[in-house]
Amino acid sequence: MATAQTYVLLQTSMGDIKIRLYDETPLHRDNFIRLVKENYFDNILFHRVIAGFMIQTGDPDSRNAPAGQSLGMGGPAYKLPAEILPQFFHKKGALAAARQSDAVNPKKESSGSQFYIVEGAPLSPSQLDALEKQGRHTAFTPEQREAYTTLGGTPHLDGAYTVFGEVVEGLDVVDQIAAVQTDNRNRPLSDVKIIHASIIQ
Repeated sequence: MATAQTYVLLQTSMGDIKIRLYDETPLHRDNFIRLVKENYFDNILFHRVIAGFMIQTGDPDSRNAPAGQSLGMGGPAYKLPAEILPQFFHKKGALAAARQSDAVNPKKESSGSQFYIVEGAPLSPSQLDALEKQGRHTAFTPEQREAYTTLGGTPHLDGAYTVFGEVVEGLDVVDQIAAVQTDNRNRPLSDVKIIHASIIQ
């Protein structure tokens, strides 16, 4: 008997985003569920926003952070082992764990709390071909090609970060957040935050 899927509702200051968590990445799923139940994400900012790329949140230091404060280094005192699976890729709406660079994190371990949602514009078939030829991506599957040329995404991140869920409602809200004005550190000039995160059925 299949287990029920887990959904999370992010109520943001710009609208609601509904996310489905993948059972195939249980470490990230269970950690995310625990943080949601602890209200860890409530009143946390989207501290890094890049139009056509992604929106990032989950830094507890961003809660009530004054304008201009440098953000992006906060989180719990643990990392999660990578759960990078080829069937989960960076299509638009993908939920993935942020992490430190390979130079200091060769095992690609994930931040305990910071995550991003892919925005990403559609790519042409020739752009995907070029990524393959340059060795920046393994051969795209038909499913990946369909998603990247219609929905869009950030294929250059595939295989490097753990994708552990996807947006099932509220992609328009992701687009609205991605379009806000930001400073030179990609922090929105006007705060955009998660008001409350909750587990829903």
